[in-house]
Amino acid sequence: MSGKIIVGALVLFTIIFGGFLWYAQFYAYYNEVNGLTSVEVDGRSVAVSDYVGLDGTSSGLKLRGCFTVDEADFDGVSLADDPVPATPPNWFECFNAEELTHDVESGAATTYMAAKDDMDGLDRLIAVYPDGRAFMWRQLNDKYQD
Repeated sequence: MSGKIIVGALVLFTIIFGGFLWYAQFYAYYNEVNGLTSVEVDGRSVAVSDYVGLDGTSSGLKLRGCFTVDEADFDGVSLADDPVPATPPNWFECFNAEELTHDVESGAATTYMAAKDDMDGLDRLIAVYPDGRAFMWRQLNDKYQD
């Protein structure tokens, strides 16, 4: 009888721990950021509208943003060398990394280097569609890549 109690306690502990781990991974360390009116691109302020985003203090890689811009504001901004949109938590619906990756690779969206070394070892990139939809994220730069 005591073996069943120990096994039951271990199973219960595993389920509870798994739930906390899942919550921490997908919810706890993200902060929603809404209503920004501008973002910094290559040292200048670019007006944005309809900004919806995520960020987090636990990692600079948590940044994701969806917004609308005037594509002309990116004239003269360097193109990103190897853009790889980061996958957000599944509840952040405006940022579809798979679709964005396909569009960046096919040329349907143009990806700009908004800030080189925005944070230590991280670059901030913005992909812009011809209709003005834009998506922002951070990714590791060559400082951490072999």
